[in-house]
Amino acid sequence: MFKPKNILGTNGLLKEDIETILDTADSFKEISTRSIKKVPTLRGKTVINLFFEPSTRTRTSFEIAGKRLSADVINISGSTSSTAKGEKLIDTVRNLEAMQPDIMVVRHFHSGTAEMISRVINCPVINAGDGFHEHPTQALLDLLTIREAKGSLEGLNVAIVGDIAHSRVVRSNIYAMKTMGMNIKLVGPATMIPIEIQKMGVSISYYLEDAVRDIDVIMMLRLQR
Repeated sequence: MFKPKNILGTNGLLKEDIETILDTADSFKEISTRSIKKVPTLRGKTVINLFFEPSTRTRTSFEIAGKRLSADVINISGSTSSTAKGEKLIDTVRNLEAMQPDIMVVRHFHSGTAEMISRVINCPVINAGDGFHEHPTQALLDLLTIREAKGSLEGLNVAIVGDIAHSRVVRSNIYAMKTMGMNIKLVGPATMIPIEIQKMGVSISYYLEDAVRDIDVIMMLRLQR
């Protein structure tokens, strides 16, 4: 049984919470292989995707997932919302909540926005990426992919390579991977690895060739602009 109301980050999710999400996602993967890609799981439910930051993969993934589960999906971008006319974000989400949505998916360029919204509305909030903070659904997808390739997660050695400093996905992956008993090594030039990130219980290497020895999984990050 999944108990958390919101998914604001992987920080704080229990091992059983993550396993429930991965097992459920795994069971729904088969839907995408059907000729008619639709099940009634969320029939009668309304999902609002509120995206204040550009997105291709994340927004499309949430929209397709909602529609394949038979939800009514509403997509709103920052440029088309009333915030573009000067309305406060809090007022915007309260107005949307008055329309009785069942889930609000939020992507925003400021860290902590999803959590702030979750404090002022009653419907569940899913964080689809906030600033440099977290991107929990991407990390959960990473874990699902790794589990499919390796069979299990416990004890795996993972190297995350690239622009660590500007990646919210890294933070979500570190929290989730440590919860699942995985060992993490961050790899990249010193200018892209914040010193304080070692406090999260990871090891650091500045030399790729040495870092990837005895590693089970290598994750490559793109450079963030």
